[in-house]
Amino acid sequence: MRYLKNQRGFTLIEMLIVMLIITVLIAIAIPNVTKQSSAVDEKGCKAFVQMVQGQVESYRMDFKAVPTIGNLESEGYLKNGETDCPNGDLITISAEGVVTSAKP
Repeated sequence: MRYLKNQRGFTLIEMLIVMLIITVLIAIAIPNVTKQSSAVDEKGCKAFVQMVQGQVESYRMDFKAVPTIGNLESEGYLKNGETDCPNGDLITISAEGVVTSAKP
């Protein structure tokens, strides 16, 4: 019994200070995380455009024609439904065979 009475715990003030510190750290970290996720999406879109450009060149070598997105999908150069960037931008192929991305 005597051992239980001598134990000390954290006071309410100490707990509030710890909670305040954690809240400040979270408030600092959240904006940095959201900023980085948009940068990752942009880089992912650039990489996807380069990949589609490679598939266009491959199609051009095989069929001696500039493809459309539909041609790339139907011939198996792109998976069905994977014609948009990770950030939602639309992929277009010009008449010259240049792949670009644009906001919808």
